[in-house]
Amino acid sequence: MQFVTLNGVSLHYRTVGDVRARPLIAFVNSLGTDFRIWDDVVARLGSDFGAVLYDERGHGLSSIGTPPYRMDDHAADLAALIDHVGAQRAILCGVSMGGQVAMALSALRPDLVAALVLCDTAPRIGDDVFWNARIAAIDRGGLAAIVDGVMERWFAASFRSSDNALYIGCRAMFARQPADGYIGSCIAVREAELTAAARRIKMPTVCVVGENDGSTPPALVRSLADLIPGARYEIISGAGHLPCVEQPAALAEIVRTLAAGLEMESMSHVPS
Repeated sequence: MQFVTLNGVSLHYRTVGDVRARPLIAFVNSLGTDFRIWDDVVARLGSDFGAVLYDERGHGLSSIGTPPYRMDDHAADLAALIDHVGAQRAILCGVSMGGQVAMALSALRPDLVAALVLCDTAPRIGDDVFWNARIAAIDRGGLAAIVDGVMERWFAASFRSSDNALYIGCRAMFARQPADGYIGSCIAVREAELTAAARRIKMPTVCVVGENDGSTPPALVRSLADLIPGARYEIISGAGHLPCVEQPAALAEIVRTLAAGLEMESMSHVPS
């Protein structure tokens, strides 16, 4: 296991492949998940890329730090991790809150960002009423009180089957997140307003959404793509809020296509 203390938080992370000699992709999780959601995408990208995956503060095996968080806290953690692994620039692939982290980093440290894959995300997700109700429900009954509702928004009914081992695993992963860390990030998402940051994005960007996403529906992600000059918009069939789980091959192909269009020499890494 790999851990590093950055910005006063112990981050659990994993590198795959040669992150200094290959173009780097940094994968950024959704609220309530850990970095295992990307495993099948990374496997399909093979040895052409280096990858860094991590549990955001308050999630997985990373420490909680001092919640509540700001989106800039998450972005600063990602910037520090990219610096730590010795990369000069990275393609950022973030889903849901992870997409917001990627947008925030593109504003905070554009020098680190070669391109963006923004999955099932938006400059603003939900409103104060939605997030306050969710936080209150967790205060009363823990993450178990909201897990069924979240799964309904994330996955189609056909996926939410008791004989689907992948679904059972995703449900368990969500339910076992630290409640304090989860609430801390709920507040970060509640307070995030990234419209101006999205309009200023200059690096190549593709906005991706699962056709069955109940959390950030296709029309919302389409509106994000419309904000970003030159952004592409892709719908993944047979996926909900987490295409990296339900349709990893399709998402990997989108990432590969974006990377193929970049000037790879501009993404060179610090020599070892």
